[in-house]
Amino acid sequence: MTTLGERFARGRGRLRQHPLAFDAALALGVLVCMVAGSFVDRHGGPHGGPDFGGRTPGASSVLLMLIGAAALVPRRRRPLGVLLFTGAVTLVEHVSQDPPAPVAMSAVVALYTVASRTDRPTTWRFGLLTMVVLTGAAMLFGAAPWYSQENLGVFAWTGMAAAAGDAVRSRRAFVDAIRERAERAERTREEEARRRVAEERLRIARDLHDVVAHHIALVNVQAGVAAHVMDKRPDQAKEALAHVREASRSALDELRVTVGLLRQSGDPEAPTEPAPGLAVLDELLDTFRNAGLPVELARTDQGTELPAAVDLAAYRIIQEALTNVRKHAGPAARAEVSVVRVGRTVEVTVLDDGAPTGQAADGGGHGLLGMRERATALGGALSAGPRYGGGFRVQAILPVTARTGEAT
Repeated sequence: MTTLGERFARGRGRLRQHPLAFDAALALGVLVCMVAGSFVDRHGGPHGGPDFGGRTPGASSVLLMLIGAAALVPRRRRPLGVLLFTGAVTLVEHVSQDPPAPVAMSAVVALYTVASRTDRPTTWRFGLLTMVVLTGAAMLFGAAPWYSQENLGVFAWTGMAAAAGDAVRSRRAFVDAIRERAERAERTREEEARRRVAEERLRIARDLHDVVAHHIALVNVQAGVAAHVMDKRPDQAKEALAHVREASRSALDELRVTVGLLRQSGDPEAPTEPAPGLAVLDELLDTFRNAGLPVELARTDQGTELPAAVDLAAYRIIQEALTNVRKHAGPAARAEVSVVRVGRTVEVTVLDDGAPTGQAADGGGHGLLGMRERATALGGALSAGPRYGGGFRVQAILPVTARTGEAT
């Protein structure tokens, strides 16, 4: 069972959804209050108190009250015009009637509207003008002394209307500012989420490039070996084809893990395999040795716990650098890989003694560009170029602690 207050709140809410209807209802309420007040004789009751029904408003006063109340209906669309009009109606009432009917109530509501819907300087200017004009008219044209309660009441009501309207405007501006900041923060969060998604996609694209380039290069080499010795040395051809099969299976496994990162959390068969790192570096080098590239390894990073992003980046850089050696350095090339802990960094170096026919010293090509972007994204650096006396050198300096906020 609803209470009277709840029904009133719901009715007021419905009226606020229709501003014109609300203003019409407000104008009607103001008219009722003005008419009721016009029947009160302020000093006609016993002991000089108010007496309801002690006087009757004249026809001109009733007409001015109707006009003043009706003028409040468009108060939202033309607040200043309504204030000037109701102020003029009130001024006419004070000049023509003594004691005047409370037509000033319409001017008070209009002044509140101006203060709540315009800026503070406008409120000050028109508020002071309304207070001075209406209070001065009441003092000059009324029979009561200038310091009477009626005259001071006009001054007080106009001042309170301006102050209340300005307070409502300030609160509305404060709420709007809070709402705008909340919306801006929400947009910023969405933009940050989109940026992180784009970075993650770029990282996955780099992994896909490294995986595919490495394994396809090995498959290509072993397939060429098998085709070359198929007729004369079938046993060696079978061994090469076995390496092709192993490299292709490894490529498929890594592709499944990398592409599986794109799955949603509720998708079945989500990947649980860890990303490759330096812990499986020996297995990576074995694949190159099986493909005919002699590789030597030197490590002084034992016991160093690397963040997942740094560990993966080091592994991929070595993988891509050795793939480039196998593709570009010639069949007689040899490679050396070193992983050294130096202070707060890990230095990964890949050297070869071949003749670089396809690698660009200036870092051109997607492979070298991808390695450099990996190192830079973690706050490290990568250099690549020909060695003095022949061969090629790739060196990456990676921080032991990954940069905060970078995608891993």
